[in-house]
Amino acid sequence: MNVLPDEVLKRYEKRKDIVAISGPDGLKQIKGFRDKALRGEWKGHRSSRLNIQYREICRIKKDQVLVQVVSATPHDYRKK
Repeated sequence: MNVLPDEVLKRYEKRKDIVAISGPDGLKQIKGFRDKALRGEWKGHRSSRLNIQYREICRIKKDQVLVQVVSATPHDYRKK
């Protein structure tokens, strides 16, 4: 089991609060999250920045305002 750093967990909690208050579109208003729709094999999912390294990938079911977190992992910036 991977444990996320405290700062990432706090940012995730803040993100949940924003979605609860403003819905998923509220994240688009805060540039720091860099919330965006994904394409390709991840079509139907969104990505939000939790800090400079960690990203959260989620799927939002708008009819229920349900956010299903698929992963919260460090992003690898190395070119392959």
